[in-house]
Amino acid sequence: MRSEKEMFDLILEVAQKDERIRAAYMNGSRTNPNVPKDIFQDYDIVYVVTETSSFVKDESWIKVFGELIIIQEPDKIDESLGMKMDFDRSYTYLMLFKDGNRIDLHIETKESMLEGYVKDKLTVPLLDKDNCLPSIPAPSDIDYHVKRPTEAAYIGINNEFWWCLQNVAKGIWRDELPYAKQMFEPSKKSLDEVVSWWIGMKYDFSISTGKMGKYFKNDLPGPYWELYKATYSDSSYEHMWDSIFAACDLFRTLSKEIAEAFSYSYPHNEDKNMTAYLERVRSLAPAVKS
Repeated sequence: MRSEKEMFDLILEVAQKDERIRAAYMNGSRTNPNVPKDIFQDYDIVYVVTETSSFVKDESWIKVFGELIIIQEPDKIDESLGMKMDFDRSYTYLMLFKDGNRIDLHIETKESMLEGYVKDKLTVPLLDKDNCLPSIPAPSDIDYHVKRPTEAAYIGINNEFWWCLQNVAKGIWRDELPYAKQMFEPSKKSLDEVVSWWIGMKYDFSISTGKMGKYFKNDLPGPYWELYKATYSDSSYEHMWDSIFAACDLFRTLSKEIAEAFSYSYPHNEDKNMTAYLERVRSLAPAVKS
């Protein structure tokens, strides 16, 4: 696997040699000082170019980055699905190479760059031939910090969590495994929101829990993390029921602590009524299929 230095040398060499490329910068996890480095981190690179059409028309130029396992061109896919795309402003290549490195390469015109460059605080300039990149502060993940929940958001998430569980119960009773599994996801999403809020609360909302909660393990106490893990199950309905009630236990515990901290009202009746409903459905004999 090529080293980080080898990859950056290559990325910059390509940019320096190609007169169409006037600047280069990086965003994503490699710019975040709070993210531990590992071999699976992408290189999220942007080339600011004089025009995009010559790059898009002749894609042989990307071969310089290495031998590909697979490439995805999301703009091309979106266009094929009928979406209106402007390839003259920007274009993206997502590339996974045989040595395991991945480059997410975005090319864009100066006009496109000027609209978004200063908006992402996780940005690091790499090359600027024409001094066209605006001045920006050192990278910070502050935009990704957990935000304190409003009371309206708190009430909504609690209602969503308990409401959606009825569909899971119904799907299990009907022996509709795909339906039951997918219907559990909205409640899991609500649980993840509450987990993020609880972690944010403990760190004065100066922390990121990572994309899709990937840092939950680092920030939840051991018993809470074990309970969170128990919300995942296999295709066994008994195990699914166990995971549902594990989710309820964790959601209830964390949500009550949040409510107490911010003087919000925890929905005790929704919790009590839905818990009783879930227990009742679990005790029913399975539906008889014709």
